[in-house]
Amino acid sequence: MCHSDFPMPEDFPNFLPNHKYFEYIRLYADHFKLVKYIKLKTSVCRLEKHTDFPVNGQWLVTTESNGVKKTDIFDAVMVCTGQHAKPAMHLENIPGIDMFRGKVLHCREYKRPIGFDGQQVLIIGMGNTGVDIATELCTKASQVYLSCKTGVWVLQRLGKEGLPYDLGFIRRSVSWIHNIMPPAVSRWMLKKYMNDQFNHDLYNIQPEGVAWREPLVNEELPSCIMSGSIMIKQQVKKFTETSVHFEDGSVVENLDIVILATGYDYSFPFLDESIIKKDENKGSFYKKIIPLRIEKPTLAFIAFVLPIGPAMVVGELQSRWATRLFKGLHKLPDPVGMRKEMQRDEQRRKKWFGASENNFRRTDYVSYMDDLASDIGVSLNIWKLFLTDPVLAWKVVFGPCNSFHFRLTGPGKWDGAREAIMTQWDRIAKPLSTRVVKKKIKLNFLSFTPWILCVGVLLLAICLQG
Repeated sequence: MCHSDFPMPEDFPNFLPNHKYFEYIRLYADHFKLVKYIKLKTSVCRLEKHTDFPVNGQWLVTTESNGVKKTDIFDAVMVCTGQHAKPAMHLENIPGIDMFRGKVLHCREYKRPIGFDGQQVLIIGMGNTGVDIATELCTKASQVYLSCKTGVWVLQRLGKEGLPYDLGFIRRSVSWIHNIMPPAVSRWMLKKYMNDQFNHDLYNIQPEGVAWREPLVNEELPSCIMSGSIMIKQQVKKFTETSVHFEDGSVVENLDIVILATGYDYSFPFLDESIIKKDENKGSFYKKIIPLRIEKPTLAFIAFVLPIGPAMVVGELQSRWATRLFKGLHKLPDPVGMRKEMQRDEQRRKKWFGASENNFRRTDYVSYMDDLASDIGVSLNIWKLFLTDPVLAWKVVFGPCNSFHFRLTGPGKWDGAREAIMTQWDRIAKPLSTRVVKKKIKLNFLSFTPWILCVGVLLLAICLQG
């Protein structure tokens, strides 16, 4: 069921200049003849079980379009409404905020740095959104303060050789290394990598404790802190009518604006609360997809997960997993087996992130993808691949893990998957090739290293087979 009830801003063309995103969606829908199945300007009002749900697993979906409501019966439902639905302001946890005379808004209300000239601005929360707003506003406001409770790791968008940073760590080889090493060593290596970019402790933002915190991505923050246009402050202690007091005893007077970058709560107002029980510690979803304690597994939540990697790629594989489940081509384990799997997930989260509390939706990207792929028969036999196609195997192990890896074999196999993997670096470089120059051919021994290793692995595999 498609839920499209999000109005576009009136000045959309200026908001996203030359953006072709929705044109691409329209062309994609036309190509695959999906338009007739998409209901625009339609709100999902209610999703409830059919009276015979324990038998047929069907759902009653009530929608509203142009003021007219209707109810349809569906054999299965996939909820793809996202996780960032309801702003989490938690004003009751901020002493004195109701006394503050200035302006208070959630980061969701922030659109552009207009109306902030000469203002003193406090941003509470140091996630991606809070830091992005801070680095943008500091060019307009007289002073920007950034309140952080526990610190945060900061990554630059560009990594080695100027490539997108995530291409370096969403690899099977990196995932294997981190899973094999003791957790303390793995976290030490990650922290060292972060501090090699700049000393987080010097900038007063290094996270405390052993729990691993997901890094944010921003290039401008260190230079803004160094220049003084952004000042890092401790947790807020209280507000007065015109000032804010922090836990370290410092005070900022004549504060004008407070922006709460305090995240979001997930919300499914169209669902009965008995279907989903919020539990960020143990978890409420098997494989982070199917709600627990449901009689028939005909309801799936897609991309309701926080991977250390691209969520869209995860969402695609989750969709394939769910549709095969709906069709009866994949079976769930019994309740005992599901509980054991949930306990293993809890242990893995404790290993990866240093704790299993308040992080049920978090997961290791590659491990989670391989787990889903194994369930539906699209996982790769890496060692066999080194025997049959060592060049491709090298790309799969030491290159970025993407959706093409799970189209090489099994149900949904795509003949173009191998070519897509082999040419992915060409597509990454293509947008940068706006100035064509004649390139000199460089012969470097290191460039032959992957081929030498491939031949070595192939010979070893042949010897073992013999």
